Amino acid sequence: MADKASKQPQNVPGPWYVDTTCTPCRVCLDEAPNLLKYNDDETAVYFFKQPENDEETAAAQRAMDVCPTLAIGNDG
Repeated sequence: MADKASKQPQNVPGPWYVDTTCTPCRVCLDEAPNLLKYNDDETAVYFFKQPENDEETAAAQRAMDVCPTLAIGNDG
């Protein structure tokens, strides 16, 4: 389970986030490329955009579901 106390600093404000346990495996990027991207040195992924509709929320949920390190969280 993602730790809201250890959020990646690049996450935009909102309920969805990636924490510092992320190992950039790319799996989540395939599910939600319109919401997630690599940080500058490609050591982690973060939410650059919060979901704004049902389709984007479903993509964020799929990304969370496939994350092998459980680094994606939703406080919403």
